[in-house]
Amino acid sequence: MTPVIDGLQYANWSPKIFKEMRAGGVDAVHVTITYHEDFRETVAVIQKWNRYFEDHPDLIFQGFTADDIARAQQTGRTAIFFGSQNPSCIEDDIGLVEVLHRLGLRFMQLTYNNQSLLATGCYEAKDTGLTRMGREVVAEMNRVGLVVDMSHSADRSTLDAIEHSSRPIAISHANPSAWHPAKRNKPDDVLRALSETGGMLGFSIYPHHLKDGGACTLTSFCEMVARAAETYGVGNLGIGSDLCQDQPDSVVDWMRMGTWTKKVDYGEGSAQNRGFPPMPDWFGSNADFPSIASGLRAVGFSDAEVDALMGGNWFRFFRDSFGAATGKLAQAAE
Repeated sequence: MTPVIDGLQYANWSPKIFKEMRAGGVDAVHVTITYHEDFRETVAVIQKWNRYFEDHPDLIFQGFTADDIARAQQTGRTAIFFGSQNPSCIEDDIGLVEVLHRLGLRFMQLTYNNQSLLATGCYEAKDTGLTRMGREVVAEMNRVGLVVDMSHSADRSTLDAIEHSSRPIAISHANPSAWHPAKRNKPDDVLRALSETGGMLGFSIYPHHLKDGGACTLTSFCEMVARAAETYGVGNLGIGSDLCQDQPDSVVDWMRMGTWTKKVDYGEGSAQNRGFPPMPDWFGSNADFPSIASGLRAVGFSDAEVDALMGGNWFRFFRDSFGAATGKLAQAAE
């Protein structure tokens, strides 16, 4: 059976949510464990997840390879794969790339909205592309099997990452900007370069990334997926819901501001809406994944295409991305 995989979530984790994963048939989720945390703070979050795995072994376990997704299906559980939305977790030490990969980190964004030591974020006025350290870190991520994620990066930096990386990269949670021109959504040239190199795009259901926000209809979302499939092909598309379920509004401040500013940063929201925007009525939790599959069928996707979009493509990407580079890939990373 083809698995159901979500390419990105940052929920306020609880047994309720773990049970909803099972209710929605979700076999694997890439979960954010770091926004602005440094290395030691990231380790503390991993320790917290270790307690979740210990307390709820009937519902979840930590995933390290794509084989763990098959194990999740066989045992009726959800495999949890760690990711970081910012490179703050490696601080300024390239050696921590391998350390964090050994601890289970499988995705790392090179930026979160702002300029980082590695690349330029999508909110900066000037995009200078990958930095010297960025090129070195991408090569090291390629070597160990840590996915380069450019979801919050500016366009030139994303194109640089696609070109410089010896392995396909991911934009784990974003939508085409032609459909909705949010700063975080991606233009055609970026999405073409991504698809032509085998990279993955996870479609986001976070309201600021949706046309009409929380009022976006399932049909509108699925028609957007259909247009993307017609343009870029079905094979490198999936879901990256960016679900932030049950998070308090104060978490938005941490996501946007971290410790880098004393001022309120409203991001793509407004001063009147500092908290989380309301979700569409067709997707409020992991239990609603079947509604997405139904919506995709309703706009004309075949059963095989729906299987690919709901998890089959992510499964292939996980299988090819999480192991150490060998052969030509290893030579390219050197």
